[in-house]
Amino acid sequence: MIKTINGSTLRKMFSSAYTLVEENKKEIDALNVFPVPDGDTGTNMSLTLKSAVAEMNACESNTIEGICVSFNRGALKGARGNSGVITSQIIKGICSTLMACETDVTIKDFAKAIQTGSEKAYRAVTEPKEGTILTIIKAMAEKAKQIAKSKSFEEFFKEIIAFGEETLQKTPDMLPVLKKAGVVDAGGRGLVFFFSGFYMALTGEMTGVEFVNNVEKDVTSEEFHVNFQSLADIKYAYCTEFFIINIFEKTTDADINTLRTRLTEIGDCVLCIGDLQLIKVHVHTNEPNRALGYALQLGELNGVKIENMLEQNRKLRKEQEKLQPKEYGMIAVAAGDGLNSVFKDIDVDYVISGGQTMNPSANDIATAADSVNAKNIFVFPNNKNIIMSAQQANDITDKNLIVIPTKSIPEGVSAALAFDANATIEENKENMLELIENVRSGSVTYAVRTTNVDGIDVKVGDIMGLDGHNLLTTGSDVTDTTVELVGKLLGEDSSNVTLFYGEGVTEEDTAILQSKLEERYPDVDISIVFGGQPVYYYIVSVE
Repeated sequence: MIKTINGSTLRKMFSSAYTLVEENKKEIDALNVFPVPDGDTGTNMSLTLKSAVAEMNACESNTIEGICVSFNRGALKGARGNSGVITSQIIKGICSTLMACETDVTIKDFAKAIQTGSEKAYRAVTEPKEGTILTIIKAMAEKAKQIAKSKSFEEFFKEIIAFGEETLQKTPDMLPVLKKAGVVDAGGRGLVFFFSGFYMALTGEMTGVEFVNNVEKDVTSEEFHVNFQSLADIKYAYCTEFFIINIFEKTTDADINTLRTRLTEIGDCVLCIGDLQLIKVHVHTNEPNRALGYALQLGELNGVKIENMLEQNRKLRKEQEKLQPKEYGMIAVAAGDGLNSVFKDIDVDYVISGGQTMNPSANDIATAADSVNAKNIFVFPNNKNIIMSAQQANDITDKNLIVIPTKSIPEGVSAALAFDANATIEENKENMLELIENVRSGSVTYAVRTTNVDGIDVKVGDIMGLDGHNLLTTGSDVTDTTVELVGKLLGEDSSNVTLFYGEGVTEEDTAILQSKLEERYPDVDISIVFGGQPVYYYIVSVE
């Protein structure tokens, strides 16, 4: 029986929690309520935890405080989407409590930590809704308080997870949209996996709760960002990356773990993943020769890349010093070469590649802000699932970010067009918010699940026309469905319609669509622009 947890065990628990969420992210994504191919709750939670683990692995200290500080910092930097941001706040609450424990964490300490995590998560959401991940963490926190006198951590976590799963099964009765789709809350499912990872680290087995674990694990390289503002910020000068191939027969999994440990002793930002077939290594160090030497004991090296970050920093600083910062800048999030060009043409300084299915993290947004030579930066998330990440980015960058809560590309374009370099921040913000209220947005995509939405039966492969909140029309033909959607979006005062066409849509398709729209709506100006976005055949703007 485990009655206390030390720093080493806590490190394993955090790593195990990430692994379980990563392995099951596709199952979590599949619980997306709306049947469009943008169900990314599991992906966002996994990427958030991946960043947290990467930061933790770069921490040389094995103290509870050191592990908690680094894991929390990594979750903050990597938070993606609403689910990722809320997860990072749960982690913040847990870590802020545990880090006060000097040598060992007791069951009572962990119960208190979960309660703090619940409180911070609720405070992070402006209008909390029950039936979501918030409900699950609150239920787990209440259960933890009740059983804080458990005899062992195994018993403690087993009961918390079982109660979390029981509460999760009730979420369809709390949120009608879940009941209609026939699913439980995706974020809540991810949270149960997260806590189950703790249990697995302690016992090596699952808790008895049934999970589907047959998705293919897809581990990708972590992105590491360097702060180029000061040479003093660069403790380790050489970014060293390579693969280990043709691994020796004598090499074991334990040797890979030993390599990871040895790399943390000579650097930071350590990534050492793989198996006895292929190992990927990344480390920032002042001794790349030692990193290569350690690796050569396991196998052959391939794809070696060593970059001098100090020299990169010097060049960037010289370029930045030539420019005086301007008062205002603008950042937008968009996916597709065409949409990128649209925003650049209306003077947006930086376009972050992202949107549905690929939400940028708070750290991605902060990094983009740091690259814009301006004091005050307007941020257009252009997706409701990115707004919280954009707001959280203010905690990471020294720039003043003004987040305009645009929920679509049309709203983002209108907000950017409202920018006035001679106006104050408040005047610009007011004008932008007013303009986005006058825009109606729509999109045309395909169904990835058979279900019923807003009283409309939808089959896999159906073409769907949506506004920002509802399914408005379905069909079997992209052009005809788009024509019907435009009709439903048009109001009495509407005079302009712009359609951004995405991947897979040809110019011949757009010519046919424009002809049909102009014939049906002769009093409306119709414009069709290349967007190049994935997932959506058309993004529609009506003004």
